[in-house]
Amino acid sequence: MVDAERSGIRMRAYLAPATDAAVRTELWDTSPADPTGPRFRIEDIYPCVDGGRYPVKRIAGEAVDVWADIIRDGHDVIAAALLWRPETSNEWRREPMRLHDNDRWHGRFLPDQAGWYVFAIEAWTDWFATWRRDFLAKRDAGLDVALEAREGQRLLSELMPQEEEARRTVTAAVDAFSANNDPAVLLDEALAAAMQKAGTRPDLTRSRAIPLVADRTRARVGAWYEMVPRSQGRVPGKHGTFDDCIARVAEIAALGFDVLYLTPIHPIGRTNRKGKNNSLQAGPNDPGSFYAIGSEQGGHEAIHPELGTLADFRRLIDACHANGLEVALDFAVQCSPDHPWLKQHPQWFRTRPDGSIKFAENPPKKYEDIVNPDFNCDDRIALWQAWRDIVLFWVDQGVRIFRVDNPHTKPFPFWEWLIHEVQLRHPDVLFLAEAFTRPKVMKVLAKLGFTQSYTYFTWRTEKNEIQAYLSELTGFPEREYFRPNFFVTTPDILPFQLQSGEAWVFKSRAALAATLSSNYGIYNGFELLEHEAIPGREEFLNSEKYEIKVRDWNKPGNIKDYLRRLNAIRRENTALLQTVNLRFLPVDDQGVIGFLKQSVDHTNAVACAIALTRDAREFWLHFGDEMIGPPDARRPVREIENLVTGERRQLEWGGVRLRIDPEQDPALLFRCLG
Repeated sequence: MVDAERSGIRMRAYLAPATDAAVRTELWDTSPADPTGPRFRIEDIYPCVDGGRYPVKRIAGEAVDVWADIIRDGHDVIAAALLWRPETSNEWRREPMRLHDNDRWHGRFLPDQAGWYVFAIEAWTDWFATWRRDFLAKRDAGLDVALEAREGQRLLSELMPQEEEARRTVTAAVDAFSANNDPAVLLDEALAAAMQKAGTRPDLTRSRAIPLVADRTRARVGAWYEMVPRSQGRVPGKHGTFDDCIARVAEIAALGFDVLYLTPIHPIGRTNRKGKNNSLQAGPNDPGSFYAIGSEQGGHEAIHPELGTLADFRRLIDACHANGLEVALDFAVQCSPDHPWLKQHPQWFRTRPDGSIKFAENPPKKYEDIVNPDFNCDDRIALWQAWRDIVLFWVDQGVRIFRVDNPHTKPFPFWEWLIHEVQLRHPDVLFLAEAFTRPKVMKVLAKLGFTQSYTYFTWRTEKNEIQAYLSELTGFPEREYFRPNFFVTTPDILPFQLQSGEAWVFKSRAALAATLSSNYGIYNGFELLEHEAIPGREEFLNSEKYEIKVRDWNKPGNIKDYLRRLNAIRRENTALLQTVNLRFLPVDDQGVIGFLKQSVDHTNAVACAIALTRDAREFWLHFGDEMIGPPDARRPVREIENLVTGERRQLEWGGVRLRIDPEQDPALLFRCLG
């Protein structure tokens, strides 16, 4: 166990009754000079998720802009500072905040490394600045300000800074005024700057602390290739190995993918093993579902013997790194009936009246080869720590990304605790939530700490559906915590729109996923247009979840070149490597969707027009009053350059007439020029 005592204390906070939640929430600080309440109201803090209950998500190395309404009674001059620190540090760092307008203040800080942070806002009355403003107003009005000057001198003495250089400046001004009564010395700009360091702030008010997670860049952008390791061999019926996987790494990297995601690699149970097409009777050579984890050969920290050894797995990781790929590992929090834990820790499982353990089910679906641990058992602290230690074990092997299977079926507090525990030790670890469930449940999982999330993209096919869904994901507050990952297919899902097997629709869905979202993924076989489904269902017939497949990865008719080009365009255009800065463009055709994306630094802008139906057509793509470029150099789009052909077109009347033939290419991608 890692830091068991400390972790146990934190865990008990998560396991405590709901009424204890308020104890973990920082309340408004009160001013020592005003015990009835704070003098200031610090409101509408941005960014913030659910009042600071959940962390905001950002990328390390990029500045975080913070805004807040800071309000005080009266007319005195207000000062404010942005405080921030790593969660593990006790030392606050301070950045100035400036008044924007209408009591709206702005500050900025830079979380330069991945990790958990907190920030807060402090406000106080700047008594000397208030005196200086009022003094100048009275003097300029021709009033006698002799008494006001003496009040300024006394104020300097009362607010004397502790910082040595500032103290010398203030002392010199006080002495100079005492010598000649010239108020000019009290108005010196250097003195005003020195008084900014005055530490006497009797009405100082601090907001509650807001949590923030700064992730590495891979959290925001990645092209995922999902691989079933046992199906990477070349001999029909023969179980694939890690060496077979290594043999495919260079090809997958050449296609432009960033993440190689492996389905579970652990021993598979035999009790209730599933046969072909999820049948209840498995034949002697059926490998079983790789989600039925655990046998006499080990559990979640073991490797299926036919795949190879732990050393072989590390060689796969090394091969991926050498080719610019990261490995993502499936983390399925469930066991087969043969998992070693059932004998070693029977208290972690709930028994039925007849002494048996209930298998997993989602009626009417049944998973007879899987049992779930009881996360609320009496020994739950040890159980939770065991799951955490499994993740840490694979982190030690070089894994930094975990795709979590069905997280919505496990307790929310467990995930909040586990992700935080892991990221405190390894801030670069990322978690993808595979949860096709109710919308608000998916969003809660993202709030709890999941770095990325599966989405409903698979079932958004019509133009209005896609636009409405992306507007939701890129709007407030979702954009602050929910990072979508658009998978076009998975081992569990073969969407109806792909079951025709037509190349244009495979290309269209890939282009939509890769350009609308900066994170997207395909499941192996997509590039070969695999589309044979169970009649009337969105599931693969002869699914490799239950059998070993061998493929010709260069099968005629494949769309590998298309995916390669698509990923190359993504890498060359940073506008496509983010999701939030997205605007839909008017298109006078319901069969074509158009949108404009701009990079985080606004130096790159890309317009996309993607066909949603098969017929060739002409249409008008409107840019209207959309502006591109950095904030200090915004300009309208005047010209577009085709990212495939290099052809340039001038805009006329705010738009351009285009022709699209989905049979050739369902996506027109353009770099926008001002």
